[in-house]
Amino acid sequence: MLLDRSLSGLTYHVRTFGCQMNFHDSERVSGLLDSCGCLEVSEPEDADIVVYMTCCVREKADTHLQGQISSMVSAPAPSSGLRTVCVGGCIAQREGEAMRSFAPNADVVFGTQAVSELPRLIEASRAEKGEHLEVDVEEPYDSFSTDLPSHRAQKFHAWVPIMTGCNNFCSYCIVPYVRGRERSRAFEEVVDEVRSLVADGVREVTLLGQNVNSYGRDLYGEPRFAELLRAVGKTGIDRIRFTSSHPKDLTDETIAAMAETPAVMPQLHLAAQSGSTDVLRRMNRKYSREEFLGLVSRIKKAMPDIALSTDLIVGFPLETEQDFEDTLSLVREAGFSSAYTFIYSKRPGTPAAKIDDPTPREVIQERFDRLAKLVQEMSWRYNQAQAGRDVAVLVEGPSKKSAEVLVGHSPENVTVHFPIPQGRSASDYIGSIVDVHVDEARTWYLRGTVASEPR
Repeated sequence: MLLDRSLSGLTYHVRTFGCQMNFHDSERVSGLLDSCGCLEVSEPEDADIVVYMTCCVREKADTHLQGQISSMVSAPAPSSGLRTVCVGGCIAQREGEAMRSFAPNADVVFGTQAVSELPRLIEASRAEKGEHLEVDVEEPYDSFSTDLPSHRAQKFHAWVPIMTGCNNFCSYCIVPYVRGRERSRAFEEVVDEVRSLVADGVREVTLLGQNVNSYGRDLYGEPRFAELLRAVGKTGIDRIRFTSSHPKDLTDETIAAMAETPAVMPQLHLAAQSGSTDVLRRMNRKYSREEFLGLVSRIKKAMPDIALSTDLIVGFPLETEQDFEDTLSLVREAGFSSAYTFIYSKRPGTPAAKIDDPTPREVIQERFDRLAKLVQEMSWRYNQAQAGRDVAVLVEGPSKKSAEVLVGHSPENVTVHFPIPQGRSASDYIGSIVDVHVDEARTWYLRGTVASEPR
């Protein structure tokens, strides 16, 4: 791809919010700007070009973005004398031209399918000295931005989108409206990309999609995710993870492929959202409490040591105390290793936003606190069971608190910290897999000591 280098010499900063698909798109944005001759800087205040890759799943994301953009107005001008503020991702797709009132200080708006158009939009904005908002949220430009240059945050890990969009239309979710309908990449294209990444030194890939279990249905008439897992597992990649996985579409064939493919890590994020069948019905999740627990049972029968994590929403409209108690009991019965918990956030344009809910905010907050306490207890209990074990850790880099301590993740996706052994350097370990003996287990992470040579 030939790129205009009229932006050469300008500095840029990309700030990412939301899901892993946004992180993948951010790597493509950075790769595009690198190819235009731009230089990355670590702080937005120092950048000529500031790019926000946004999420609109929760209301707080809207106000956070508005605050971030407003802070750029008072920041000193960059060395070029002109700062260009760009908004991409799901808020950009949702707002489009309405960004003029949503965030008046934005200069460029590019939608989820228009990543490749960003350099053109920036050039047009700067030619006009930022006097006019440049907007492009049309579809389609690039269903997948995989043919664009990439600037990966980690050389040993790569995001690999296998599909985008969602056909499920959960009643609370804005994603189908901003990411579009399900579109899958060609089977061999995905496998070839992973082969290329392996040749480039990548040790772990995360296969991405709003619902990976539906992969291939639009292209081949039936899902082929189980087959894809097996094929990717034969490329020589050390570790495979994937997200997101909708419970209603997780088949026994996929469970078998996970269990029988050594590179697939023993970890699965399976969003329950609620433990109440009545709430699940109003959410349009298309499964019951009993069906979800039956799925968990089949997964654990095939992979007894798997770490299951989940998403849970508290305060969905008309949730009763019994509904909430059903969620608590589901968490206990499923035995999750961790969970992301959220208070329901009304998203305009979704069916759930039309439901009036008389439940007092303080009741919802009290329920949320009870759930958070239970999740914390279960995470602590799960990690305590790891104490005394040796775990294989893909080492990612220094911890935020000490350059003498390295951090990585176990196969079960638990964060592991360990000190650099005497006489060794961080570079001996970063990007390698090393066994770590777990000496101490905390609620959210493990601590240990190196128990093998890096490999």
